[in-house]
Amino acid sequence: MNNQGRYQPGFRNNRAGGNFNRNTNYNQQRSPGQQNYQQQQWLRRNPSGPGSSGGANTFQAQAHDSSSQDGKAQLRKPPPDNRYKTEDVTATKGNEFEDYFLKRELLMGIYEKGFEKPSPIQEESIPIALAGSDILARAKNGTGKTAAFCIPALEKIDSDKNVIQVVILVPTRELALQTSQVCKELGKHLKVQVMVTTGGTSLKDDIMRLYQPVHLLVGTPGRILDLTKKGVCLLNECAMLVMDEADKLLSPEFQPSVEELIDYLPQTRQILMFSATFPVTVKAFEDRYLEKPYVINLMDELTLKGITQYFAFVEERQKIHCLNTLFSKLQINQSIIFCNSVSRVELLAKKITELGYSCFYIHARMLQDHRNRVFHDFRNGACRNLVCTDLFTRGIDVQAVNVVINFDFPRNSETYLHRVGRSGRFGHLGLAVNLITYEDRFNLYKIEQELGTEIKQIPPSIDQAVYCR
Repeated sequence: MNNQGRYQPGFRNNRAGGNFNRNTNYNQQRSPGQQNYQQQQWLRRNPSGPGSSGGANTFQAQAHDSSSQDGKAQLRKPPPDNRYKTEDVTATKGNEFEDYFLKRELLMGIYEKGFEKPSPIQEESIPIALAGSDILARAKNGTGKTAAFCIPALEKIDSDKNVIQVVILVPTRELALQTSQVCKELGKHLKVQVMVTTGGTSLKDDIMRLYQPVHLLVGTPGRILDLTKKGVCLLNECAMLVMDEADKLLSPEFQPSVEELIDYLPQTRQILMFSATFPVTVKAFEDRYLEKPYVINLMDELTLKGITQYFAFVEERQKIHCLNTLFSKLQINQSIIFCNSVSRVELLAKKITELGYSCFYIHARMLQDHRNRVFHDFRNGACRNLVCTDLFTRGIDVQAVNVVINFDFPRNSETYLHRVGRSGRFGHLGLAVNLITYEDRFNLYKIEQELGTEIKQIPPSIDQAVYCR
């Protein structure tokens, strides 16, 4: 990993009680220049702080009366997630979100979202993004990449300026909706206006919305470019561009639109690129558009530690029977079942329903409203099983999914990696079962070699402890 220009927050060692309220004792370990910078930041965000009238009513004044835990206890936090977590998210340096001197309102949103401490990718990314550097970050699926760029984006937005200051590009409509929802939840105590725009929705509605204040825009490249060309989406003051699932955004399908969009941004813009996989094509883009990017690579191994992977050798005509056996034997919270074509998705969903199991399906040929409804209902637990194409392999985060089944084995290692990453989210345990036909045997071996992982033959019974703790 490139450690050049590494920024180590490390503010918490001397903070009295580690207050949630940005206690200023950290100055004991900072240089005079750093102290002055942090004091300016503090005063900018807390104008009624020390030395001004009304200071007793500020968040800082409350800090002297209560500890960190008291401050957090007043928030409406969800119940703690006590499930087992793997090193993918627990192997941190021990930083706290307060260490990054975030706005009080943003910290409130972070804790009320249920985030307790930064994950490794968040520890690496947040301070670098706040410092203004370009980032090229590679981390596993389900380790907190979305918050790693949403938090600094929300922190840097000045809600008093009614201009678009951050654009987050994503490759799919579902991921756009999910990312915008995360931004809204994290920033619910801020006055930041978040808008989501994707193809397949009303262009007129988007144009009307852009006449209202928008600070953060989430969307797919084609739609944002279309609105920009029409002169209703003004990006001349957009200081940050985030590319989530960057490798997909640099595929031939999206790259021309992405590059054309960048031309509308100011020269001083900051670009953050996040993905689990980076093909060689990224290098040319990096050289052209990124200014001395800070490289983060947390992919010492490619697959998540908490996902147990099995294969079952079957004939094509045995797959439905095998799937029925898996449903009856496994302890499934929610499952995602992948097929390689739209027609097979619909046929399989019909078969699963006939077997007596609840089942939704989703694919790219469905109307957008229908896709949105299925995605929303599945996330909310309305159905246990979802059959889909690779539309759902990118970034989709459904915490309850603990089983992924490749009814059709994927054609390449990249797709496999993204598919199995739908289970075991945020360090939790998960199970991936692959139905392998005679024609898939060489592909199975190739993917094992390329990912440096082991896919074991499925045993007669699977211990629930490997995917349900």
